[in-house]
Amino acid sequence: MKREEVVELIRAGIPDAELLVDGEDCSFSVVVISPSFAGQSMLKKQQAVLATVSAQLATGELHAMTAKCYTPEEWQVQLNKTSEGLVVL
Repeated sequence: MKREEVVELIRAGIPDAELLVDGEDCSFSVVVISPSFAGQSMLKKQQAVLATVSAQLATGELHAMTAKCYTPEEWQVQLNKTSEGLVVL
């Protein structure tokens, strides 16, 4: 399975999603950022993303996919946490 196919599948199910995708062949890690995740638990967010590729997981076309899911506000907090303590040289 190609990275572009994973992106298309997720965007078909979550049209407003911004995606970061890593991986190749049949194993991917994705970060999905969507305002539609507002008010949902982390589990519900992940279930929504995995539902977009459930057919490919069932057939084995896609063996594994990890998903980290955020609202835009949660993603901004993640970015701020990541950049804390970094020194620009």
